[in-house]
Amino acid sequence: MARFIGCDIHKKQVTVCMLDVDGQVLARLRIACTREALVPFARQQLRPDDQLALEATTHTWSVVDLLEPFVERIVVSNPLRTRAIAAAKVKTDKIDARVLAELLRADYLATVWQPDAETRRLRALTRRRAGLVADRTAVKNRLHSTLAQRLIPIPFQKLFSAQGLEWLKQLELDDDGRLALDSDLRLLAAIEQEIQALEDILARLAYERQAVRLLMTLPGVDFAVAQGVLAAWGTIDRFPDADHAAAYLGLVPSTRQSDTKCYHGRITKQGNSHARWLLIQAAQHLDSHPGPLGHFFRRLAQKKNRNVAVVAAARKMALIAYFILKNREPYRYALPASSQTKLARLRVRVTGQKRRGGTPKGAPRPADYGSGKSTRRIPSLPEVCLREQLPPPTPLDDLPPGEHKHLKTTAALPYVQQIQQVQRIPRTPTPRQKELTES
Repeated sequence: MARFIGCDIHKKQVTVCMLDVDGQVLARLRIACTREALVPFARQQLRPDDQLALEATTHTWSVVDLLEPFVERIVVSNPLRTRAIAAAKVKTDKIDARVLAELLRADYLATVWQPDAETRRLRALTRRRAGLVADRTAVKNRLHSTLAQRLIPIPFQKLFSAQGLEWLKQLELDDDGRLALDSDLRLLAAIEQEIQALEDILARLAYERQAVRLLMTLPGVDFAVAQGVLAAWGTIDRFPDADHAAAYLGLVPSTRQSDTKCYHGRITKQGNSHARWLLIQAAQHLDSHPGPLGHFFRRLAQKKNRNVAVVAAARKMALIAYFILKNREPYRYALPASSQTKLARLRVRVTGQKRRGGTPKGAPRPADYGSGKSTRRIPSLPEVCLREQLPPPTPLDDLPPGEHKHLKTTAALPYVQQIQQVQRIPRTPTPRQKELTES
């Protein structure tokens, strides 16, 4: 006879409640939350036809890995929705374990998707990188504070450039200020080293995965942003459509509806906060993008404030990212130059392979050859994808009629035609070249 088992797990202990099919309590246990205690419990107490439920928390997946071979099914519940279903005036670990078992028996448990080992590893690495970046930001803020408390102006635009760091090391301060400054500089150097080592690992994983490089064709998205989104979503096939994928990141408006009234408010923020923050940061630069995304951002920023436009553009990027992953196609309206730079930087970082620039062998000379004018060749978007071993974007003639109409409405059609062809733009002269020209 099948049993339904609820486990309320904490850092130090696990409270267990076992029910039969009629809801009668068969056993209550309390064991230590360690491998040495959980494995004997599983071997002695669990049966192959048991069903077990526990809430998602920091070390849930480690517990799942230990117990899963011993039971028929393990259900990991969403703690926010479980609390909404089973709110009680009296809350103890025994009650929580009993509630989980009862909800599992009634098949009324709000579950979460169980990620595979690769997704869990990517989540752990991206979370660690986010934590290290937060630590670096805190140290930099302390360095600024140390200078501000002593009314010392910063003579550089970028304090943490090589020149700025050397200035900080040579700056004359009082004893306490010098102690604080040297301590924070050592911490900053150590954190930078740890971030660099971790990003080397993430870069190798990114280069091996085509999905990451496809997402990197989106404006403002580098491999760190792409991996953060992939870590949150996991398998894209588990979402029925793009709206559900965006909702998983909390980028959809909240809704309050009753009778004939319906109110749409701020975004729900229910989901992976790290991936949501990454997309919002990536959307900050869309105001200058010449494609449809930039047009969407500028049009909304005129009617609303900038922050609303940024969040709405982040949601739009999440929708596009869903279709990029589903259709295995790069972003159709990506800037070729910036996409080439990002993808080449990743390739060189991982493999060290540099490709020769300039005009490809066999290509005709540019029209301004011999005129003395220096120009730079910008490859077309299909050429960039071919070089970086990515699928080509959909040709302009094969786009759906509705998309053609949208491009004409937003005046983005000339831009799309332009990125489909090789371009030549004048090179920006260096300061030395300007001096020679003026002299």
